[in-house]
Parts: sequence; C-alpha cells; structure tokens
Amino acid sequence: MDLDKHSTAAPYEGGEGCLTIFVRIPVRIVVLVLVLPVRMLWDLLVAGGRLLGRVLLRPLGRALEWLHDEVLTPVGKALAWLALILLVRPWVGLWRYVVVPVVRYGVVVPLVWLHAAVLTPVGHGLRWVYTELLVPAVTALVTVLLVWPAVGVWRYLLRPLGIGGAWLVATLVVLPLVWVYRSVLTPLGHGVAWALVMTGRGLAFLGRGLWTGLAWLVTNLLVVPVVWVVTNLLVVPVVWVYRRVLTPVGREIVAAVVVAWRIAGFVSRAVGRALAWLAWHLVGAPVAWAYRTVCIPVGHFLRDVAWAPVKRAALEAGRAARAALASARVTLRAARRDAWRALVGAPQVTDVRELEGSAARTLGRTTTVPSAAPASEISLLAEKTVERG
Repeated sequence: MDLDKHSTAAPYEGGEGCLTIFVRIPVRIVVLVLVLPVRMLWDLLVAGGRLLGRVLLRPLGRALEWLHDEVLTPVGKALAWLALILLVRPWVGLWRYVVVPVVRYGVVVPLVWLHAAVLTPVGHGLRWVYTELLVPAVTALVTVLLVWPAVGVWRYLLRPLGIGGAWLVATLVVLPLVWVYRSVLTPLGHGVAWALVMTGRGLAFLGRGLWTGLAWLVTNLLVVPVVWVVTNLLVVPVVWVYRRVLTPVGREIVAAVVVAWRIAGFVSRAVGRALAWLAWHLVGAPVAWAYRTVCIPVGHFLRDVAWAPVKRAALEAGRAARAALASARVTLRAARRDAWRALVGAPQVTDVRELEGSAARTLGRTTTVPSAAPASEISLLAEKTVERG
C-alpha cells in the first residue's frame, strides 16, 4: 500500500473554498477552446519548420558551406594575398625604408646631438652660475644686511649693558606681554570659547526638542492615521482579494492552461493523423495505384513495343551507315589509285616469289615450325593480280 501511495501521483487540490470548484471546469473549457487553435498552429509551424529545414535549410546550408569552402575561402585568400601585396607590403616598405630612416636621421640624431652638444653644456653652465655666483652673492647680501647689524647690536649694545640691560628689556617688554597674555587674552579666549560652546549646546538642545516635537506631531497626527486608513481600506482588501480570489483563480488558470495544452496536443496530433490519412487515401493511394497499375505497364509496353524496335532500327541504321562509309572509303581509295596509275603509269611487275626465309606454314609448305608466326595465306602475286584487276 505504501508503494502504491508513493508511486501514484497525488490528485490536484485546488484552493480553499467553493470558488475553485465553480471556476475550475468553466475555466478549463474556455482555456481549451482558446489554446487549441494556438497549439494546432504551433504544431503546424513546428512541422513546417522541420520540413523547411529538411528540404531547404539543410541543402542551403550545405550549398553555403560548399560556397564558403570552394569559392569564398579561395577568393578570400586571393584577396588577402592581393591586399598584402598591394597595400601592406608598400606601407611596410614605406615605414621601414622611408619614415624610420627619415625620423631617425632627420629628427632623433639631430636632437640627440643638440642635447649632448648644446643643452648639456648650457645646463652645466647655468648650474655653475647658480652654485658658484648666485648663492654666494645672496648669502653675502643677507649676511651684510641682516646678520652683521644684529650681531653688532648684540655685541656692542646689549652685551655691554649686561644684567641691567637684560633686566630692563625683560621689565619693560617681556613682563607686560606675558601679563597681558595670561591675565587678559587667555581668560578672554576661554570665555569666548565657553560662550560659543554653550550657545551651540543650547541651539542643539533646542533643535533636538523642536525636531522631536515636530516628529511626534507628524507621526501621531498624519502618519498614524494615514497608515491606518491605507491598511484598513486598501491593504487588507487587496490581501484578501489576492489570497481568496486571485490565487485560486490564477492557480486554476495555470493548471487549466497546462491541461489544455496537453489535450490540444493530443487533438492536434489526431487531426494531423486524420489529415494525413485523408491525404493518403484521397491522393497518395490513387496516385500509387495509378503508378503501379497504369504507368508501369504502359511504360513496359512502350519500352517493348515502341522503344525496342526504334532502338534496333537505329542500331541497324548505324551499322548500315558505317558499312556504307567503309565501302565509300574503299571506292575512294581505288579511284585515287587508278587516277595515280593513269597519270604516272603502272609499275613494272617482276616474278614475285614467296620469301624463303619464312619458317611458317604457307601455300607451298605443309610443315609448321613451332613458335613461328603464321604467314599470310594469300601470296604476293595473287595480291598484285587482284590489284590489277
């Protein structure tokens, strides 16, 4: 029982409620009616595509492949070779033998020479002028204008005064400055800084309080009522419609489309087989029967009755024509010989005897030597007599 439960598919269960039961059958019927033409058109397009690929696209692909391999590739290689010869090689030669030498010997070499022979010595000279003349001159000027006066004041004015002079300077200058800094500037700076800090803290506290109050007012007077209204008047109905209506209907529509597509496939195959059966019995079978029972016997009859005598007559005519041409050639040769004899005269004929050196069997010899080629059965005298006659 467990194996049967696991092996068999669980029945489809729709959504909760009675809406699914009322929607399922009409939706499947409507979807089947709508999907059936689409599935039949799809199957027709698939069959047409397969036929088109088998009849047109594959031969066209093979032809294009042959065209690519046998025509375009050699033409491309030839064009590449021509482009290499007519375009690449001239530009490479121009670059290698014209541009590079001109740039090297017309620009780079003069610039290197200018840098080595002119700019480098000028730079060294400027550096010598800076280090040997300008820096000592500025140093001497600063020494004369600043250092020596300060040293003279210290050496010849402040130092002779000694402790009294230092006390005087510290009492009249340093102590007032220190008292002003400690008693006036430092408290004043601390007070200004404290005032600024406290002002900033007060402004921050005031702003934080204002922001908190404004946020509380906006939240409680605007956001909470709007959220409550949107939630209760829009979100809750939409969620209920989605869960109770759209989800079951959508699930049933998807299942109906799947089932209708499968049923439409079976119907389309049945219609295709019926059309193929009708085409065979209405067209194919009569054509095959006519070919077997009419065309083949008629063809055999025409072959045996008409074509064979015509072929034999043609062969006989060919043989007669060849024989007539052979006799015409013999007659022409005889006429040519007679004309030649009439013009030149007949040759003197002496007694022609058979050659004695032949070991083959002839008219005057009855013995046959092994491995000897047979001689002619007609003597030369007989041949000459025939030619005279």
